[in-house]
Amino acid sequence: MSAPPTHADYQLSQLEQLEAESIHIFREVAAEFEKPVLMFSGGKDSIVMLRLAEKAFYPAKVPFPLLQVDTGYDFPEVLDCRDRWVDRLGTRMIVASVEEAIKNGIVHEDGKTTRNRLQIGTLLNAIEENAFTAAFGGGRRDEEKARAKERVYSHRDEFGQWDPKMQRPELWSLYNGRIHEGEHMRVFPLSNWTELDIWHYIGREGIDIPSIYYSHQRRVFNRGGMWMTESEFNPCREGEEVVEKTVRFRTVGDLTLTGAVESDADTIAKIIDEVAASRITERGATRGDDKFSEAAMEDRKKEGYF
Repeated sequence: MSAPPTHADYQLSQLEQLEAESIHIFREVAAEFEKPVLMFSGGKDSIVMLRLAEKAFYPAKVPFPLLQVDTGYDFPEVLDCRDRWVDRLGTRMIVASVEEAIKNGIVHEDGKTTRNRLQIGTLLNAIEENAFTAAFGGGRRDEEKARAKERVYSHRDEFGQWDPKMQRPELWSLYNGRIHEGEHMRVFPLSNWTELDIWHYIGREGIDIPSIYYSHQRRVFNRGGMWMTESEFNPCREGEEVVEKTVRFRTVGDLTLTGAVESDADTIAKIIDEVAASRITERGATRGDDKFSEAAMEDRKKEGYF
């Protein structure tokens, strides 16, 4: 007869392992860097990231501010959700406006460059002005091939640029956060998460997200194979016709570049089923800024994009 076990055999689920890893990263950065900031757009990934930060430091408040780079073309539902989170947690919110950056000559609007790309200079100026030494981003490796190259700690030089050939090893989840004056680190606590993990976590935690992630009626038009939102910022071109469809958004951002997908998924469970059956990432399916070239995201990241 075998002896009874002397202790319980605790096993973490995959979601619990991901949560523990992300919380560890938040605590490491808070301990190691003098002035971190969390980039917060109000989208699902940044909301999950903020929820993890809330858990990492509870019952204390999140010990760093939030930073949004506002193109001026954000979905109103996303801004409303952003404000609800800020009000509930009582965190400091910094909004770096692309419109203000244009007026102040920080970035130049030539009529051809998208507001999404103008976020780069706006973000780098905000980091420099506030002397941030680390910036948390919600990027995941499954989203896009350039993001799959990036480490959890992503070093940026004094110009805010990323060199994919000069990344630091992260053996045994040990992170090298050493930086020189003027440099900073981008940190990605969700690197090892997938879109499906994000939705399972949102469901498990009962997380408040923008309503446009669920199916709803919307006036849209087809551009380049994507259903784009009718808006004063996004007028129809010749041959484009506005129709009403039942859609939802898999990702949210600049509404002039972000497409919706036809969907009747109006609950978390239905969204999970839909994402599980999908064979294309949310960025690949619905983000026009990633369709300019094969290396569009990598080119932007080298210049200082999130």
